Amino acid sequence: MTDAKLKAALTLTREGTSRIGRDRILLLQAVAEHGSIAAAARSVGLSYKAAWDGIGTLNNLFPQPVVTATPGGKSGGGAEVTPAGHALIASFNRVENVLTRAFAKLDAELADLSLSSSNIVRSLTMQTSTRNAFLCTVTGVTEGAVNSVVEMKLTDGQILTAVITERSATDMGIREGTEVYALIKAPFIILAAGELTTPVSARNVVTGTVASREDGAVNSEIILDIGDGKTVTSIVTIASAKALDLKPGDVATAMFKASHVIVALP
Repeated sequence: MTDAKLKAALTLTREGTSRIGRDRILLLQAVAEHGSIAAAARSVGLSYKAAWDGIGTLNNLFPQPVVTATPGGKSGGGAEVTPAGHALIASFNRVENVLTRAFAKLDAELADLSLSSSNIVRSLTMQTSTRNAFLCTVTGVTEGAVNSVVEMKLTDGQILTAVITERSATDMGIREGTEVYALIKAPFIILAAGELTTPVSARNVVTGTVASREDGAVNSEIILDIGDGKTVTSIVTIASAKALDLKPGDVATAMFKASHVIVALP
């Protein structure tokens, strides 16, 4: 497998508004090509509502509308990209091309230094299916014959604990002061209403305020605000969510085992 090449991905935003990236520019180009939001939505694989919302976001972001549309819904009406919209498309492509050339030069310099650009790319663009990913600083490592206990500072008042193999701790060079990611799958997070008043076997106990709750047919997603701009997401059964009766603003406690915390290097 060859190394991935570095490529720029430009994002535009104004304070307090949504971010605009390549996907929205492709939608704008599709509107210019097809002359309607419905047809543009089909060509880029979006629902009509998602495309309409995307165009609305674009129009809100800039002083002049980038698309003008006539009513007609999913099966009618028309849309036209304005001169401001065509200027946005051209400018976005020009800037992204300049950035891509700059990253290509960086890629070549990394190769000259015998660095793996694929590793650099993974560090820059790490994605994970784990809902809870926290950048932490290791505050202590207790080594054992088989496993090591790693303690990490999450916030000023919260320490996370992970149990990993001693071999992993050694190979990763984990020591006090090392920056790491702590990853915890949302279904591993156990919730209790209110603050915990009795000891539990789980090493990690975090109290916060319910920021949101979204119920599905089988499961419920509950997000706790734990302070310092950080949140913990838990997936519980809908029956458990109803029994807990947690609502936004309620105090709740999240618990998870140290063995359920995955430690990764940035």
